[in-house]
Amino acid sequence: MITSATTQQNTRQASDGLLHSADQAIDSTRNFANHALDVTEEKMHSLSSGVKPALEKFSRKAEEYAHQGMDMAMHAKDKARESLSNYSAATSRYVSDKPVQSVLIAAAVGAAVAILVSSARNRNRY
Repeated sequence: MITSATTQQNTRQASDGLLHSADQAIDSTRNFANHALDVTEEKMHSLSSGVKPALEKFSRKAEEYAHQGMDMAMHAKDKARESLSNYSAATSRYVSDKPVQSVLIAAAVGAAVAILVSSARNRNRY
Protein backbone atom coordinates (compact mmCIF):
# COMPACT_ATOMS: atom_id res chain seq x y z
CA MET A 1 0.00 0.00 0.00
CA ILE A 2 1.15 3.43 -0.81
CA THR A 3 1.34 5.62 2.17
CA SER A 4 1.60 9.33 2.45
CA ALA A 5 5.26 9.00 3.50
CA THR A 6 6.04 6.96 0.40
CA THR A 7 4.32 9.55 -1.77
CA GLN A 8 6.27 12.32 -0.12
CA GLN A 9 9.50 10.39 -0.56
CA ASN A 10 8.73 9.71 -4.23
CA THR A 11 7.82 13.37 -4.77
CA ARG A 12 11.01 14.48 -3.03
CA GLN A 13 13.11 12.10 -5.13
CA ALA A 14 11.40 13.31 -8.30
CA SER A 15 11.92 16.96 -7.42
CA ASP A 16 15.55 16.23 -6.43
CA GLY A 17 16.01 14.54 -9.78
CA LEU A 18 14.46 17.54 -11.56
CA LEU A 19 16.67 19.96 -9.62
CA HIS A 20 19.72 17.89 -10.46
CA SER A 21 18.74 17.82 -14.16
CA ALA A 22 18.13 21.58 -14.09
CA ASP A 23 21.56 22.15 -12.48
CA GLN A 24 23.17 20.01 -15.17
CA ALA A 25 21.33 21.93 -17.89
CA ILE A 26 22.45 25.25 -16.36
CA ASP A 27 26.05 24.03 -16.10
CA SER A 28 25.95 22.75 -19.66
CA THR A 29 24.52 26.07 -20.91
CA ARG A 30 27.10 28.02 -18.90
CA ASN A 31 29.92 25.92 -20.35
CA PHE A 32 28.58 26.35 -23.87
CA ALA A 33 28.27 30.14 -23.38
CA ASN A 34 31.79 30.37 -21.94
CA HIS A 35 33.16 28.37 -24.86
CA ALA A 36 31.31 30.60 -27.34
CA LEU A 37 32.69 33.72 -25.63
CA ASP A 38 36.22 32.28 -25.70
CA VAL A 39 35.93 31.49 -29.40
CA THR A 40 34.52 34.96 -30.09
CA GLU A 41 37.33 36.57 -28.11
CA GLU A 42 39.92 34.59 -30.09
CA LYS A 43 38.27 35.59 -33.38
CA MET A 44 38.15 39.26 -32.33
CA HIS A 45 41.80 39.15 -31.30
CA SER A 46 42.69 37.51 -34.59
CA LEU A 47 40.75 40.12 -36.58
CA SER A 48 42.19 42.93 -34.50
CA SER A 49 45.74 41.77 -35.02
CA GLY A 50 45.05 41.43 -38.75
CA VAL A 51 43.43 44.87 -39.11
CA LYS A 52 45.96 46.82 -37.07
CA PRO A 53 48.90 46.25 -39.46
CA ALA A 54 46.69 47.12 -42.42
CA LEU A 55 45.62 50.37 -40.76
CA GLU A 56 49.23 51.20 -39.90
CA LYS A 57 50.27 50.52 -43.51
CA PHE A 58 47.41 52.68 -44.79
CA SER A 59 48.42 55.46 -42.39
CA ARG A 60 52.06 55.31 -43.52
CA LYS A 61 51.01 55.42 -47.18
CA ALA A 62 48.68 58.37 -46.58
CA GLU A 63 51.47 60.23 -44.80
CA GLU A 64 53.88 59.39 -47.62
CA TYR A 65 51.44 60.67 -50.24
CA ALA A 66 50.84 63.84 -48.22
CA HIS A 67 54.59 64.51 -48.11
CA GLN A 68 54.89 63.83 -51.84
CA GLY A 69 52.02 66.22 -52.52
CA MET A 70 53.62 68.92 -50.39
CA ASP A 71 56.97 68.40 -52.15
CA MET A 72 55.29 68.62 -55.54
CA ALA A 73 53.47 71.82 -54.52
CA MET A 74 56.73 73.37 -53.29
CA HIS A 75 58.44 72.39 -56.57
CA ALA A 76 55.58 73.87 -58.61
CA LYS A 77 55.73 77.07 -56.54
CA ASP A 78 59.48 77.36 -57.13
CA LYS A 79 59.02 76.76 -60.87
CA ALA A 80 56.25 79.38 -61.04
CA ARG A 81 58.38 81.87 -59.13
CA GLU A 82 61.30 81.19 -61.51
CA SER A 83 59.09 81.59 -64.60
CA LEU A 84 57.59 84.80 -63.25
CA SER A 85 61.06 86.14 -62.56
CA ASN A 86 62.17 85.24 -66.10
CA TYR A 87 59.11 86.91 -67.66
CA SER A 88 59.60 89.98 -65.50
CA ALA A 89 63.25 90.25 -66.52
CA ALA A 90 62.36 89.79 -70.20
CA THR A 91 59.66 92.46 -69.96
CA SER A 92 62.05 94.87 -68.24
CA ARG A 93 64.67 94.29 -70.94
CA TYR A 94 62.11 94.82 -73.71
CA VAL A 95 60.86 98.06 -72.12
CA SER A 96 64.42 99.40 -71.64
CA ASP A 97 65.46 98.35 -75.16
CA LYS A 98 62.32 99.68 -76.92
CA PRO A 99 60.64 102.32 -74.71
CA VAL A 100 58.53 104.00 -77.41
CA GLN A 101 57.21 100.70 -78.78
CA SER A 102 56.45 99.56 -75.19
CA VAL A 103 54.41 102.72 -74.53
CA LEU A 104 52.48 102.27 -77.79
CA ILE A 105 51.75 98.59 -76.95
CA ALA A 106 50.60 99.57 -73.45
CA ALA A 107 48.36 102.28 -74.89
CA ALA A 108 46.85 99.85 -77.41
CA VAL A 109 46.18 97.26 -74.70
CA GLY A 110 44.64 99.95 -72.46
CA ALA A 111 42.40 101.13 -75.30
CA ALA A 112 41.29 97.56 -76.05
CA VAL A 113 40.43 96.97 -72.40
CA ALA A 114 38.52 100.30 -72.25
CA ILE A 115 36.49 99.32 -75.35
CA LEU A 116 35.66 95.89 -73.88
CA VAL A 117 34.56 97.40 -70.57
CA SER A 118 32.49 100.06 -72.33
CA SER A 119 30.74 97.52 -74.55
CA ALA A 120 30.04 95.28 -71.55
CA ARG A 121 28.40 98.20 -69.73
CA ASN A 122 26.30 99.04 -72.78
CA ARG A 123 25.03 95.44 -72.98
CA ASN A 124 23.93 95.50 -69.35
CA ARG A 125 21.81 98.62 -69.93
CA TYR A 126 19.67 96.97 -72.61
